[in-house]
Amino acid sequence: MTAEQAAADAVAEAWHAHWSRLIALLIGQYARPDLAEDAVSDAFEAAARHWPVDGVPSSTGAWLLTAARRRVLDRLRSEAVQRRKAPLMVVDDEMREAASAAVDPGAHVADEQLRLVFACCHPAIAPDDRVALTLRFVVGLSTAEIARLLLVQESAMAARLTRAKKRLAASGIPFAVPATDRLDERLDVVATVVYLAFTSGYQPGAGDVPLRVDLGDEAIRLLRVLDDLLPGRAVVRALLALLLLQHSRRDTRLDADGALVLLPDQDRSRWHHNEITDALALLSTLTPEVVGDSRPAGYPPLSRQAREYVLQALVAAEHATAPSSDATRWDVVAARYTELERLTGSPVVRLARAVAVAEAEGPDAGLRLLEGLDDALPRHHRVPAVRAELLTRAGRPAAAAAAYRHALTLVTNPTERAHLQSRLTTLPTPD
Repeated sequence: MTAEQAAADAVAEAWHAHWSRLIALLIGQYARPDLAEDAVSDAFEAAARHWPVDGVPSSTGAWLLTAARRRVLDRLRSEAVQRRKAPLMVVDDEMREAASAAVDPGAHVADEQLRLVFACCHPAIAPDDRVALTLRFVVGLSTAEIARLLLVQESAMAARLTRAKKRLAASGIPFAVPATDRLDERLDVVATVVYLAFTSGYQPGAGDVPLRVDLGDEAIRLLRVLDDLLPGRAVVRALLALLLLQHSRRDTRLDADGALVLLPDQDRSRWHHNEITDALALLSTLTPEVVGDSRPAGYPPLSRQAREYVLQALVAAEHATAPSSDATRWDVVAARYTELERLTGSPVVRLARAVAVAEAEGPDAGLRLLEGLDDALPRHHRVPAVRAELLTRAGRPAAAAAAYRHALTLVTNPTERAHLQSRLTTLPTPD
């Protein structure tokens, strides 16, 4: 491996490991979200220039933090000379001192990234902006990646992020985990953001990296921290159970050549069964309410969002505990999706329900449920992809080929594109 390649790999690894922590430390120290993001970005650009020549430092995080701080100080000195003062977030002296020493004091929990999540999810920020801001600051996704994930135009997402950062800086939002008696009201928003962060790892949209397992690891870590802080909160535990079940299959989603492996074809012996066991234990504390029973004393009732996560987790649990795809209780899966669609009205849920119904009742039953979804999800490649698969099973290869070609005009991820192309080329020839 050349020095240039080694340095490039080190920069990429450092981005995944240190981006959000550096952002959090700089906001904690200087109370300027705008400067923090610019400074960290500049630090990574400097690393890309210097590390191939000077070598990768032994502590990449410390090198980046030093470079980023220098950039912030340069900007602050320039502003002082010009007698301008930008609005500041409210940050107490203890946070500033801790950040300057690169030590996290843990006001409520020893994790500066969690404080950053709660700051980004503050009620003073518009709901859509909270998600975008957190995906940018905490997860480190680019504007284009966030736009694809949230199904909006990149220019609109750039404007939204700019607006959100200004609001974060100007509104006096504390850079801290809220007091315990105020946490519950913020948990649904935080859960939404964490779930999107997880999803971004498994559905990154475009690019050469089909999976970002580290984003799944990070999302689960944050949920575990939240569960330690607020034990028994339904929305946290339900989402944690769901993500553990989904994440448990990470080693089997791609083959040795990087090609997509669908759930029925995955080697179930390679799933992380300890995580499945943990998820089922969490789920057992939540399911009584789903079937109408009361929860244990002292636990708040399930919110609508928690119920949604529980139903999704129950579906994932059916897959996780089935010894094979053929042994899956598809009628139970379809019934759960019916409940979930009734709760959410989501066309994405209808799409998943169509797959389950096709498995339980045959492809024609699934095809009927796809009616109208092209209008509801006009840019979603999985609608024509599912239709193509069901048409293939129904013995209609010409219609299936047309559906696969439509899906190929919509898909952006190279791995998924290769899978669809392979399915198209292996269709039986019509008589």
